[in-house]
Amino acid sequence: MAFIDYYQVLGLDKSASTEDIKKAYRKLARKYHPDLNPNDKEANTKFQQINEANEVLSDPEKRKKYDQYGENWRQAEQFEQARQSGQYANTDGGQRYAGDPYSSSDFSSFFESFFGEQPRGGRQTSFRGQDYTAELHISLQEAYQTHQHTLTVNGKNIRITVPAGIADGQVIKLKGQGGPGANDGPNGDLYITFVIADDPTFKRLNDDLYLTVDLDLYTAVLGGDITIDTLSGKVKLKVSPETQNNTKVRLKGKGFPVYKQDGKFGDLYVTYSVKIPTGLSDKQKELFKELSQL
Repeated sequence: MAFIDYYQVLGLDKSASTEDIKKAYRKLARKYHPDLNPNDKEANTKFQQINEANEVLSDPEKRKKYDQYGENWRQAEQFEQARQSGQYANTDGGQRYAGDPYSSSDFSSFFESFFGEQPRGGRQTSFRGQDYTAELHISLQEAYQTHQHTLTVNGKNIRITVPAGIADGQVIKLKGQGGPGANDGPNGDLYITFVIADDPTFKRLNDDLYLTVDLDLYTAVLGGDITIDTLSGKVKLKVSPETQNNTKVRLKGKGFPVYKQDGKFGDLYVTYSVKIPTGLSDKQKELFKELSQL
């Protein structure tokens, strides 16, 4: 896999501050977000690279390893373990010991040869693979229903099933989908953090949804039927006569699905916003005057 320069991905240099990284990430994430670039594979790949770069550079510990070890930063712990144990392989046939000076070429050669070499004493050491982390950005509508989603992590496409009811900020673990183990060691795991975009219509609080619906004055006063949109389809509501502004009604079971509990849903709370008519004709104004005098 080709080496990805995370600084270059974000358009920064190594002197960039934490705030610089945050600003660059937000700007690029908005530009290449899948919702704004549907069916654009190049933009999707770029979006994944931006997330990967931010995940590393925004974490002080990971950034330190990346700055020190470059493309081999994920194996930093293995290298330190081997170096601290007393020796590591050198391509000139000799041995290097902990505390010895080493050049950058020795360092690179270590990563090329270490996992195939026998440490001192003839016992080969196994190492668990590096854990990976990733962010998956989805809409509220996508989080409402179980669906398949493909994300790219370190150049590898991973297809997952996203359960209905997933929460913003929720983390799931995919066992064995992290970095490869060494010398028959187990693979690391992949931790996916879900980021659910704000919806312009519905507000979510746990498993409940909140919706504001405009109600014309005549229906508010006289009552009647209206049709509203929910995440599961359209629903007809009966409005009681003399409904006041900001009246709230509850639609049981029309909220968000409860995570991994099939058939269970929260509630939908609808708030009526009564709208005062504008642009009245002289006749309409006269009728309102007559009404006010009754």
